[in-house]
Amino acid sequence: MDRRKFLAGAGLGILAAASPISLSAIENVIQPKPRKSGRLNLSFFPYELKLRHAFNLARYSRTTTPDVQVQLEYDGVIGYGEASMPPYLGESVESVTKFLSSLDLTQFSDPFCIDDILTYVDNVAPNNRAAKASVDIALHDLLGKLMGQPWYKIWGYNPEKTPCTSFTIGIDTEEVVRKKVEEARPYKVIKVKMGLDNDRETINIIREMMPDVPLCVDVNQGWKTKEHGLEMCHWLAERNCLFVEQPFDKTWIDETAWLRERSPLPIIADEAFQRLPDIVRFKGVYDGINIKLMKSTGLYEAHKMVTLAHALDMKVMLGCMTETSCAVTAAANLAPVVDYCDLDGNLLIANDRFSGMTVENGKVTLHDVPGLGIKLLDK
Repeated sequence: MDRRKFLAGAGLGILAAASPISLSAIENVIQPKPRKSGRLNLSFFPYELKLRHAFNLARYSRTTTPDVQVQLEYDGVIGYGEASMPPYLGESVESVTKFLSSLDLTQFSDPFCIDDILTYVDNVAPNNRAAKASVDIALHDLLGKLMGQPWYKIWGYNPEKTPCTSFTIGIDTEEVVRKKVEEARPYKVIKVKMGLDNDRETINIIREMMPDVPLCVDVNQGWKTKEHGLEMCHWLAERNCLFVEQPFDKTWIDETAWLRERSPLPIIADEAFQRLPDIVRFKGVYDGINIKLMKSTGLYEAHKMVTLAHALDMKVMLGCMTETSCAVTAAANLAPVVDYCDLDGNLLIANDRFSGMTVENGKVTLHDVPGLGIKLLDK
């Protein structure tokens, strides 16, 4: 798919507008260091993410997540990226490494030609969204380092405007749910995985232990009838729930629109929503979208998604997979301009390779570190 035609398919001229650039970033562009004549060099390796707890959803359970770590080097400067692959994405370590092996980024001598580079990456093969995201993330990290600025500053965003992030509690036994609620006490919003027969019991446990903290629920396509979905939305609204994410199967367009018209809570698209043109298609079906870099092919398209969704008066949630602080911090650079954040994927793993954005008093906190804002941990 041609990236330029793909982005034009949304049909709104607003996407053609240039992104705002902060003055501090402009100074680095106006007075650059002498141009170097290097080439982009891509390298990568598999890295299995080990989860602190079993991750239980309505349709499956797992204790690890396959991942591929990526490095993009230009004249001695390294940008980091990653591809995280939960089962529903349909990607694997084998497919990601095969895709990355097919790329020839040495043809690009100027890393700032970001549209040319990512259009080439997108056109190599269809799908492979997480694989494409790994290159996009590494390229953004590299460019931010070359400019000496973090991306939220390059975009001109105020880091004080980041929302609180939710902390996820998966489907589990009462004993484990109670343990996870204790871990969640520092957070200001709790996200609850639902979609099985014990949905109400899980919410009741959380409300017993934390009566006032706002909740949001992620059904992961688990509810089977629209009538049950509407009943649950009313029940949840009485328990200080903020919104419901992906209540039905992603193919249930009419049923979701029916629920949205009657629900007291906003309905947010996750599995149903993948890339930019979906936003226009889902206007009137969902109240908002959940942007994840592994679905959107990275920051370049995700940034346009935020602009388009807000132009259509839709809510924007910024989510993640189970990922290291590399991809989670990459997404966090967009946090100042979204409505909701669910950026706890790095907190759910036991073998993070990076430090990056932090959660302070429940709030997504960005740091003044060039690039994505990450640092490789010493092991």
